[in-house]
Amino acid sequence: MWKWIANKAARQRVQIVLTGISILLLLTACGGGSETNTSADQEQNGSNKGDVTLVIGAYSVVKDAFGDLLPKFQEQWQKKTGQKVVFQESYEASGTQARSIIGGFDADVAALAMSTDIEKIQKAGLIDDNWADNAYKGMITDSVVVLGTREGNPLGIKSWDDLTNKGVKVLYPNPKTSGGAQWDINAIYGAGLKKSERETGVKDPEYAKQYLKSIHQNVESLDKSGRASMAAFEYGVGDVIVTYENELRARIRQGVPYTIVIPDDTILIENPAAVVNKNAKKHGVEEVAQAFVDYLVSEEAQQIFAEYGFRPVNAKTAEKVKDQFEQPKGLFDIEYLGGWSSVRDTLYSKKGVWYQVLAGI
Repeated sequence: MWKWIANKAARQRVQIVLTGISILLLLTACGGGSETNTSADQEQNGSNKGDVTLVIGAYSVVKDAFGDLLPKFQEQWQKKTGQKVVFQESYEASGTQARSIIGGFDADVAALAMSTDIEKIQKAGLIDDNWADNAYKGMITDSVVVLGTREGNPLGIKSWDDLTNKGVKVLYPNPKTSGGAQWDINAIYGAGLKKSERETGVKDPEYAKQYLKSIHQNVESLDKSGRASMAAFEYGVGDVIVTYENELRARIRQGVPYTIVIPDDTILIENPAAVVNKNAKKHGVEEVAQAFVDYLVSEEAQQIFAEYGFRPVNAKTAEKVKDQFEQPKGLFDIEYLGGWSSVRDTLYSKKGVWYQVLAGI
């Protein structure tokens, strides 16, 4: 290059400029020439500066409550660490969401309708085996399966038996895609077991199957998710919806005049959340992901869940809001049906009760 520069002084000036550029590049490479690092560097180095993105994969029913919860956590985390959390959210039917995460959707946190969906992700190697090792056994909310009717309950619905009446149009979603639907089916089948037990002294699976069949005969449609089923009901489809208590409470809170009927025999719904450890580790967000899951069972978060109709798992919050929730007389949990492993085989295997009912057997 120097043959193009005839003047000695000019050559010296160029030499100085190039030397300066070299020093600047060296300082920049070492971090000395920048006040802030990239987000990736911050996550790697544990810095509290800069934004961090947390990807949430949740079941559809929790969407409204998360609308309030996420900003609260953002505020708390930024105050504690100086770091802003940016959420990317996906809401789907629980079973669909679990399959998406297993199939490659990079969620850092999964909040789903039932523990079996979390366990599917765990068995795929994405969630650590100890995800439920806490005081709440991995659960963040409770609810119960109830019946929702139009304003004033025009058909006088009082119990499961009334859903078998001719002309009563019933809604619940498809248990193949919806965790909420499985809770609904479990509630009906369990109520049949309870009824047979009262009448004969033993739980009769065949009686429970026929009980489920008699109600299913009046079902109008099988929607993809609990939220889709609720939307159909809002559009005027059906006379009665079988759904989560919190779904109806949320609508009533918004001014929709539904009537909630709580059957004497119904099931306790338990909804889990877990860090998707493999994804969170890959993204460098394990600490904030775990902090978010922990936050969901805090008194503040549980109070917000209660406002949206969920029953708190936090004992202190549950005591504060106990007068808001009616206790069903014959409440049972999944263990009454033998636990989820038994339920999967009995109800949802290829030759299980649910598919027999669909086939009219």
